[in-house]
Amino acid sequence: MRETYLTIVLAPLIAAIVAGLFGRRIGRAGAHVLTIAGVGLSFGLSAWVLKSHAIDGVPVFNEALYTWGVVSGLRLEVGFLVDNLTALMMCVVTFVSLMVHVYTIGYMQEDPGYQRFFSYISLFTFAMLMLVMSNNFLQLFFGWEAVGLVSYLLIGFWYTRPSAVFANMKAFLVNRVGDFGFLLGIAAILQYTGSLDYREVFTAIPALQGETIRLIPGVEWSVLTLICLLLFVGAMGKSAQMPLHVWLPDSMEGPTPISALIHAATMVTAGIFMVARMSPIYELSETALMTILLIGSATAFFMGLLGIIQTDIKRVVAYSTLSQLGYMTVALGVSAYSAAVFHLMTHAFFKALLFLAAGSVIIAMHHEQDMRRMGGLWRRLPITYVTCLIGALALIGFPGFSGFFSKDALIEAVAESHLPGAGIAYVAVLSGVFITAFYTFRLIFMVFHGPERFTAAVGHDDETHGHHDDHGHHGAHVPHESPWVVTLPLVLLAIPSIFIGAMTMEPILFGDFFRGVITVAHSHDVLGELAAHFHGPLAFVVHGFQGPAVYLALAGVVSAGYVYLFNPGVAEFFANRFIPGRLANWVLQRKYGFDALYIQGFAGMGRALGRLFWERGDMDLIDGRLVNGTAQRIVAWAAKGRALQSGYLYHYAFAMLIGLTLLLGWMLFIR
Repeated sequence: MRETYLTIVLAPLIAAIVAGLFGRRIGRAGAHVLTIAGVGLSFGLSAWVLKSHAIDGVPVFNEALYTWGVVSGLRLEVGFLVDNLTALMMCVVTFVSLMVHVYTIGYMQEDPGYQRFFSYISLFTFAMLMLVMSNNFLQLFFGWEAVGLVSYLLIGFWYTRPSAVFANMKAFLVNRVGDFGFLLGIAAILQYTGSLDYREVFTAIPALQGETIRLIPGVEWSVLTLICLLLFVGAMGKSAQMPLHVWLPDSMEGPTPISALIHAATMVTAGIFMVARMSPIYELSETALMTILLIGSATAFFMGLLGIIQTDIKRVVAYSTLSQLGYMTVALGVSAYSAAVFHLMTHAFFKALLFLAAGSVIIAMHHEQDMRRMGGLWRRLPITYVTCLIGALALIGFPGFSGFFSKDALIEAVAESHLPGAGIAYVAVLSGVFITAFYTFRLIFMVFHGPERFTAAVGHDDETHGHHDDHGHHGAHVPHESPWVVTLPLVLLAIPSIFIGAMTMEPILFGDFFRGVITVAHSHDVLGELAAHFHGPLAFVVHGFQGPAVYLALAGVVSAGYVYLFNPGVAEFFANRFIPGRLANWVLQRKYGFDALYIQGFAGMGRALGRLFWERGDMDLIDGRLVNGTAQRIVAWAAKGRALQSGYLYHYAFAMLIGLTLLLGWMLFIR
């Protein structure tokens, strides 16, 4: 099995290296064939590994493959931990990545950076695999930073565009904040357990209960709570939880395929996976769980509201990702780790589907992304429309679709929790159901239904509307369905978006799929409470009609249809005439002030301090007084010293005589 695991990880890496270094020699076809073959091989082997562990009962693989160094008895190793959680994540990552690779052939066909893009997305897959397969914190941190690095390269892929450069720098800096906390958490684990290996840490961590640390004089902190919160700060950055969420919407500056890969299966799921993997630690701190619960519920609710006002088709889906990540985080907060991972899996399929469907629309619209310039596209893009509708139904939790099983189970788990803050979280996630349905079908109705608004829009050159022309096309044309390399991944992603929830719900949520992998304290076992009333997927669908979530979703769809199909003046009235609506619109347009706080506040203050230090410190003090001032004084002294060098012999003889007289006087009288 060791060779199989190495092949899964190294196949995308080797393909990325060859495509990146020898892209010109192998050409466009060579680059996409090689990288697709590498990721396809990884997916095939990952599916086999999942079958072996989940069905055939192959034992957990936990071994070090390479010792990087030994420092004072601490072994720094590269190793794999492959259990059911790892195998599930491997399959999700490689399948979505494979679909994105195939899709990219059509989306990026005329881009001059074609080979470079394939190299990057294959490298992204390698980085995420290293993260999910790690068996120690050193390798986890390597994968953690590697996905951050490659996301920086991909968000700023079109590096000649100032907005892309700003977006990738924003993502890089925000994630550095989260990663600093993450690194401190790993350092604390090393200090208190003496190891970086998961197995050894999980064995040693219960002994830290009751252990405290004094960070502020007179204030004692639980060591376990501190470790959990520091690790979660890293998760807040990677999985874009408030207030470290601001980078994710701007990541839309990258090409659409990478939006799907980042938002669906790789970088943003890293934090959710990490907390689930660290469940033996988090179960020992209710304070940390409560913090996670409240942050997740705030993200789910408030980020969903921002999706309502977006006009860029990709940004609507981006804010949807933020909201759904909040749902997963809420599940982590109530110790429903299995529900969080289950929603992560189903969400990966339908969110990748929605992003790629949005990309297909963008291609058809000549790279126009403003939904106000679309409409009536369902006749012209039938495959894109049907698959996008499937993704939308899965996202809102329509009964029978995959999102229904994962989201409703998650909401029920929150309702069963007795942790402080669970009531607030329950209201937030239920409200989010209506909000999600509203902005999702607002997108469907504005893009695919209603009058055709694209006649004057296609080929529009107004730069204020962004990315309508990523590949240099100009001139109007009638929208038509995308080529098969674009629509085939949509169809293949639509299939699990419908069926994967019903097929896997029982073993993942209520079975023993995660037995021995995820730890849940008996007092926190909310899924155990639900399991007593679970009688199969069909009964779960019937039960769904007895709760409020289904009807809230229906109300959201109906409201969106009324506002954006039958009475568009309602939206205009609430946004511009109704005073509370105007206030809400003002707040939402400014994204709750986070961007202003970070850009004009923190970054502006940093630039002001830098300017002050530059002008007063560097230019005035260092350059002006120390460096240049010292040089000027030396020059002045040298000018005066030159007066002593007259060149006349009697001047030198006189100086020697005076010197000799002083020397003799010192020897005779002073000594």
